[in-house]
Amino acid sequence: MYKFKLFVLVLGFFISNTLEGQKYNKREFRGVWIQTVFQSEYAQMSDEEMKVDFISKLDVLSNCGFNAVIFQVRSEADAWYYSEIEPWSRFCSGIQGKPRGFDPMAFLIKECHRRGMEFHAWINPYRAGASGVSALSQKHIYYKHPDWFILYDNKLYFDPGNPRCASYICKVVYEIVGRYDIDAIHLDDYFYPYPVRGLPFLDDKSFELYGKSFGISDEARADWRRDNVNKFIAMLKSTISNTKKWVRFGISPFGIYRNSSSNTNGSSTYGTQSYDDLYADILYWTKHKLVDYIVPQIYWELNNKAAPYSVLLPWWSRNIKNCQLYIGQDVSRSMKAHELTIKMNMENHFANIKGNCFWPANEIIWNTGGVQDSLKTVYYKYPAIIPAFKNIYNGCPDKVRKLKYKIGLTKLTLKWLGKGNRLDPRTGRTFVVYKFPNGVKKDFSNPEYIYKITPNTEIQIRLPLGKKDFYYVTTLDRFYNESRYKKIKIKRKMILRKINSHK
Repeated sequence: MYKFKLFVLVLGFFISNTLEGQKYNKREFRGVWIQTVFQSEYAQMSDEEMKVDFISKLDVLSNCGFNAVIFQVRSEADAWYYSEIEPWSRFCSGIQGKPRGFDPMAFLIKECHRRGMEFHAWINPYRAGASGVSALSQKHIYYKHPDWFILYDNKLYFDPGNPRCASYICKVVYEIVGRYDIDAIHLDDYFYPYPVRGLPFLDDKSFELYGKSFGISDEARADWRRDNVNKFIAMLKSTISNTKKWVRFGISPFGIYRNSSSNTNGSSTYGTQSYDDLYADILYWTKHKLVDYIVPQIYWELNNKAAPYSVLLPWWSRNIKNCQLYIGQDVSRSMKAHELTIKMNMENHFANIKGNCFWPANEIIWNTGGVQDSLKTVYYKYPAIIPAFKNIYNGCPDKVRKLKYKIGLTKLTLKWLGKGNRLDPRTGRTFVVYKFPNGVKKDFSNPEYIYKITPNTEIQIRLPLGKKDFYYVTTLDRFYNESRYKKIKIKRKMILRKINSHK
């Protein structure tokens, strides 16, 4: 109760100060989730219509300032990509196993990267049938190994207690990471299923085979279940890192780890618990450095009776270490309660919170509550670079070479050399162009002076320019380490002289 009262007082401070000025961070994760499970509209589209839809969505998200897309590519042991292991998703083509005429994930990766946005492949590891077995293709792994699965609340799940299931899912992840140029593998909050009162999860057989050493009590089974998930997370991390070192591993757990009524380190909340109900021990994963980022789904209102955002935000900030921390935001709830401004400003008071991820993308596309306008004009007014993953690689890529410009009648083209080896993540992959008008202090930490973040080695700048402008270009490697800058000065006199020569 003391902690709750304390944060109510702190919240009053945030509210009174929130409109005094928006803080802008040069390094910030700006993610958005695109859900596909039970999204029937995709299956009704032709290949070309789907491509147009994807491009339209990415254009809106890019224009709003997002720099990462988390797309659901595997929702029930299926695929939104060419897979040699699992059947096509019914939410992609209409019937599970029915192929598309193109590869949606490959298309999205290319289009995201073209816009300077990351692509995170979002998979549901354990859910194998969102509607039981009724919609499954004969090619589904269930028909080959029915003993691996448990039917619970009319949904089909891999048995987390069966080691063969963990190995199989890692094989699926190996295929994705090895064949596609993704930036991260992403898991959401579905581990053991959300419990239904009076309905036990029937994993007696696997507990008898693999859990005897834990004991026979309910507490022992709970410890065994958490151990199953912990081992699986460690296997996934190893699979990803050993395949491509630069591909990260992120998880967005349910927003409550434990309630204070269950544990003294829990939050002053009253709700479902990741640790006790879903057997997801997030603090174990971060302690043992098994994940690269965590995005707790703190979807509730600031003063929600059961799970106040004002209590959960500082709890996660205080407890997450050894990885990057982003906050999962519910667009509809925040905009309806007019709380987004307060939430975004609250985060700026916690140094280890490195960004946000918004749920779901459609609410952004629909501009719910004017969220697009808020992002463009306030929160994401300036570009932002993904925070560097120095825990994976702390280096410095080579700076760009041969920076020069060419003057046209209406545009100036800035060009350079510096594109690295696609297979060497330490070399240049993306570039940051800074623009400083003459007389302005060169503050590279201020995102106001980021002109563009681009995967290309040239950009076009509209004329006219200032009397004398200075452009600086740096390189980012795949871990987002930034190189030293290369500078070029552009004088208006030279531009006018060039333009006049064409008259």
